[in-house]
Amino acid sequence: MLKSPKAKYDDVPDILHNYLNYMLVIKGRSENTVKEYYYDLRTFFKYIHAISNDLDILNLDKIELDNFDDNLLKQVELNDLYEFMTYINNFKSSNDSYKARKVASLRSFYNYLSTKIGFMENNPAINLDTPKLKKRVPKFLTLEESIRLLKSIDGKFRERDIAIFVLFLNCGLRLSELVGINISNINFEKRTLRIIGKGNKERIVFLNNICIEAINSYLVVRPTDVEYSDKDALFISSKNRRISNRMVEILAKKYFKVADIDATRYSPHKLRHTAATIMYKEGNVDIKTLQEILGHVSISTTQIYTHINSQDMKDAADNNPFNSVSLE
Repeated sequence: MLKSPKAKYDDVPDILHNYLNYMLVIKGRSENTVKEYYYDLRTFFKYIHAISNDLDILNLDKIELDNFDDNLLKQVELNDLYEFMTYINNFKSSNDSYKARKVASLRSFYNYLSTKIGFMENNPAINLDTPKLKKRVPKFLTLEESIRLLKSIDGKFRERDIAIFVLFLNCGLRLSELVGINISNINFEKRTLRIIGKGNKERIVFLNNICIEAINSYLVVRPTDVEYSDKDALFISSKNRRISNRMVEILAKKYFKVADIDATRYSPHKLRHTAATIMYKEGNVDIKTLQEILGHVSISTTQIYTHINSQDMKDAADNNPFNSVSLE
């Protein structure tokens, strides 16, 4: 078998490296998603290597995978996967979402081994249960807080930062989607923005007046001496490169504090929640349209934004026809 050069993830065995390439190139998963598979499965490989060689599982970070035996993967049974999940629960995190991601990674990887490349006949992960996730009401800013946030933005990069947060709050973008915007993605005549979302899926978002005005104001002052590879990037950092995810997170924390909003409770992703919630509750956007705007594959994902707050429940109780019935 030919061996491809390992441009990324060069500290894992070929069988895992090939799987990561498959998920990225063939399945079209995003770089961030593949990176999560990498972290999850590298930990799993180290775990089964440690178990089979009587190594200390509490020091997995020190274990190298240079001599990993691929046949260990064939020896794994369902009970071994649950033992691994127990290790994750006890020594990594008991957070259900964290554990659910590990289960999803194991299922996907073993499905690849058994059905895609025929490495093994039986799939031990096929009946691996996912931790039951509690339904959480997403955190979001109120309309008043959102306006206060926008009005708090000032400083040397004011025009850029206003454009960033206006797009977050009006378009419901993911952080990676916002950072990845190119100027060529914007059609000013049609007032549209082409977004490359999860799994390289493309969608079109329409831009309202405040978005167009914010982008135009920023383009007037946008640096021109940008690194060649980032010439088309919309948002540019002080180093004349495409702005990074981390820099946007730092900006968000900064302006949350200035706007007297608890910076420990909110992040750029919460601004996506905010945009979706305000569109649904204040803008009367229907759930199907909201699904398209946010780029959700399943409408069930979008339905988290139809949460009912305590005032809604109070109003429902007060307006119940039985409320006015007299039993005297």
